[in-house]
Amino acid sequence: MADTAPTISRRSPLSHAADRLAAATRTSGGAVRLAELPFLAQVNVRLDAKGAAADAVGLALGLQLPLEPNTVVRAGELTAVWLGPDEWLVVGPTGGQRDLESRIRAASGDEPVAVTDVSAQRTTLLVTGPRARDLLAHGCPLDLHPRVFSAGCCAQTTLARTQIVLVARDEPKAGFWVLVRSSFADYLTDWLLDAAAEYV
Repeated sequence: MADTAPTISRRSPLSHAADRLAAATRTSGGAVRLAELPFLAQVNVRLDAKGAAADAVGLALGLQLPLEPNTVVRAGELTAVWLGPDEWLVVGPTGGQRDLESRIRAASGDEPVAVTDVSAQRTTLLVTGPRARDLLAHGCPLDLHPRVFSAGCCAQTTLARTQIVLVARDEPKAGFWVLVRSSFADYLTDWLLDAAAEYV
């Protein structure tokens, strides 16, 4: 008997824009590089930062949850982004959300914790290159000067009037992650491409 079950192929919110993003990278001569990082695992975690669960979750993930406001901690393939005094976004490789959820829940034991898979809520744009800060500064109200917003910093802010989470990556020349809700990804991509035209 033939298998008639429908097959589901995932499409990222910006799969149709990949060629345009690559073209902007080429025409800028490397001044800016734009790309989507689709399907990253994203798990929202809420717990008492001073409770036993915070340390236990940190040990289970192999990274300490950042306690300083607007900072990021990275270890291996995982990144923990500070969102509030008792809230973090843990970002990991594609398909890793279930593993992250189960590790966090197991580590927290009887301590109160909220763990939510928000991977489908946002997509991630990578913005790198020598003019990446200039490009983002066109539409972001934050002071993005390296003395103020350096590697390992993050913020919930707006870019072109769109709510985002902005992360300054800490690897050499890694640039920025722009985490944007999927429903606004097209609009923000169009804005970035238009703004990047300055560097052609």
